[in-house]
Amino acid sequence: MSHKADVKRFNELFVPHMNAAYNLARWLTGNDNAAHDVVQESALRAFRFMDRFAGGNARAWLLAIVRNQSYTWLKQSGNNRWINIGDEIAEDDIALSHTETPESHSIRSQDTALLHKALQELPPQFREVIILKELEEMAYKDIAIVADIPLGTVMSRLARARGMLKTELVKLYAHE
Repeated sequence: MSHKADVKRFNELFVPHMNAAYNLARWLTGNDNAAHDVVQESALRAFRFMDRFAGGNARAWLLAIVRNQSYTWLKQSGNNRWINIGDEIAEDDIALSHTETPESHSIRSQDTALLHKALQELPPQFREVIILKELEEMAYKDIAIVADIPLGTVMSRLARARGMLKTELVKLYAHE
């Protein structure tokens, strides 16, 4: 295949999933700069090894690379359990809608901050299944591909992650 054809195939298969790749990398590394680096390295790897992609779900294949690169970054940075997601909330997330009152906005902002903090407390392997299922809306079978675990493990890990998240939220709300 020519370089031009490779670029075209890469653009068709993987470029549409770069936002999901960044989202996963950001949640796993907890660092904006690291997430950009992870996605860049992952895109390079996806391009370099594109001939190994035999078809199927390109998004899951790319996110598996992103996941592996994120964990490599975590190991190299010495941060393998507790990961800062960031206390800042994007302005878009906290902007008042036309129907929102200042009181409801304040409550929503607090809830969002507490959810971020609770997610931060989860170990990465539990955080990733919640991110992939709830934020990326991936099917269990695709999460299994990304995380390189059996389908049953995805379901049990997701159930445990939800329980852990609930426990963390209860703790955080109790301290409010």
